[in-house]
Amino acid sequence: MLKKSFSLQLHLSFVCFLVAIIPNPANGQQARASSFKAQLMNIEAASNEVFRYQTTLHNGLSVAQTYELNAKLPDGWLISFKVNGSQVRSVQVEGGQEQPIQIEINASQSAEPKKYTLPISAQSSGDTLNLSLEAVVRGSYALQFTTPSGRLSEEVVSGSSETIQLTVKNTGTLPLNELAISSQLPAKWEATFEPSTVEQLEAGKSADITATLKVPEKTIAGDYVANFTAKNANDQQEISFRVLVKTSVLSGWIGIVVILAAVGLVYFLIRKYGRR
Repeated sequence: MLKKSFSLQLHLSFVCFLVAIIPNPANGQQARASSFKAQLMNIEAASNEVFRYQTTLHNGLSVAQTYELNAKLPDGWLISFKVNGSQVRSVQVEGGQEQPIQIEINASQSAEPKKYTLPISAQSSGDTLNLSLEAVVRGSYALQFTTPSGRLSEEVVSGSSETIQLTVKNTGTLPLNELAISSQLPAKWEATFEPSTVEQLEAGKSADITATLKVPEKTIAGDYVANFTAKNANDQQEISFRVLVKTSVLSGWIGIVVILAAVGLVYFLIRKYGRR
């Protein structure tokens, strides 16, 4: 009886040993079920920003599969699938392997602030994988940059300064912070702004900017372009201002006097020394 019990224990031990050393297919990578997963499934952004999702597509089958990538989005929304920086509509994944896929989604500019559920699918001949992403639209950033009258031209006398009134308006639904005003001008021209930075501009509000434009002396009369920019981390707007430079009346009279003086000097020399 003792021998039989010992033999049974030995048999059980041997079975347990075999179970321990024989690989379990369920623990292997190839036996892992196919999946389509995202690192972050819920992303919050403004409607004019890009929603970016890092996803991984795993082929749990033993043979390679070509997956077609699709999405069901609200009207006006756009999506792109990228693999190694290139935009794709399908991707081939070897059996038991996985493929990182970046998904970029652009919401419609008119999207209401709320949470949207975005169904994504990867379909092959042997697999249909679904992924549900969430995009939380918190509002929109929009900036308008112009003048109070809408006029974008001015006349300036060479060598003088001219004051130009500008207006920035927040036409979005989110506050605009740290709006910086800058310029791009012809060589040696100068521009200063008061204020040069708008700390915060709430939705629907506007702010007035006084620009002082200084044109160097001896600037040739004619048409010039001065570009003004309002910019922050969320939006940027630029306006082109046509500047007509004229010479001063005093400069014109001085020129006439110089010409008359030269003519008079020549006449005097001719009368005094005669023609030779």
